[in-house]
Amino acid sequence: MQGEAGQVRALRTRVYVDGYNFYYGALKGTRYKWLDLYALFKHQILPSILVEQDGLPAQSELLPEAIQYFTATIIESAAKAADSVSSQARYHTALRKLHDGTIRIVEGYYSLTKARAPAIDDADPKRPPRECDRVPIWKLEEKQSDVNLALHAYHDAMTGQIDQAVIVSNDTDLVPALRMIRENTGAMIGLVVPTRDHERRPNADLTKYCHWVRHHLKEQELAASQLPRVVPGGRSPTIKPDSWYPHPDLFQRALQLATKVRGGRSAAFRWFEQPSPYLGNARPLDLMETREGALRVVAYMEDWLAQQPGQEP
Repeated sequence: MQGEAGQVRALRTRVYVDGYNFYYGALKGTRYKWLDLYALFKHQILPSILVEQDGLPAQSELLPEAIQYFTATIIESAAKAADSVSSQARYHTALRKLHDGTIRIVEGYYSLTKARAPAIDDADPKRPPRECDRVPIWKLEEKQSDVNLALHAYHDAMTGQIDQAVIVSNDTDLVPALRMIRENTGAMIGLVVPTRDHERRPNADLTKYCHWVRHHLKEQELAASQLPRVVPGGRSPTIKPDSWYPHPDLFQRALQLATKVRGGRSAAFRWFEQPSPYLGNARPLDLMETREGALRVVAYMEDWLAQQPGQEP
């Protein structure tokens, strides 16, 4: 979208998120999985990018269905945790409730098959695969997500729906799509590498087709872009999974203790979210961001219960 000379131009923008690449690059093992994707890109990532078009400054203008999120439902038999499937479903529901018409979730699927593959030789890890014994394995693959992302981005650029495609991935399978967008359309391409603090370098085959590259996500950006703990709507609210809090083992212990004293989960969370004079006027929920703080909260409640059973901390 062109503007008058001297004015900032608005670039009609959509963000195409490779969910698998994003999770394993930026979220796995962190406290940030309950992530508000729309808030992250609208308020954190895109405002940080300085863009020019035809020598004039430009800024991103997010379209309807601005965030295109490409993912697949976890297969329960291959999940790493008992609540992985239900937690993912809660997250998708929360995004749809909070950002109806703004975030579009496009689902592929996982394929789980039996296969045989060369096993790494423990005695000689550098031994080439062709010389290693083949062993039976379960082969888990995500299907269609990268193809869906490529097709949606290319379609939107070819049909003139967008002035800018922001690709959130570091997967070289997307190189042909980026090359075709660059060669056949006038759309700008931005690349956001889903990693924290330069843990992964941008792939050179991707970056050569991009107008700009964001090399990493900052911890404070992820922290500032979390969904509310309770997302209202529908027949019942959608609540952040307990296992998605920092240090879930200690969080579960703290929640059990607080629930016992306060008489219910809702009351326990109300206590978590209020400053406590017995904890230096800090909120227990804030203290539990660190392992040391979580241990302090648990120790305080255990000591209280031991000395004053039945009283409120």
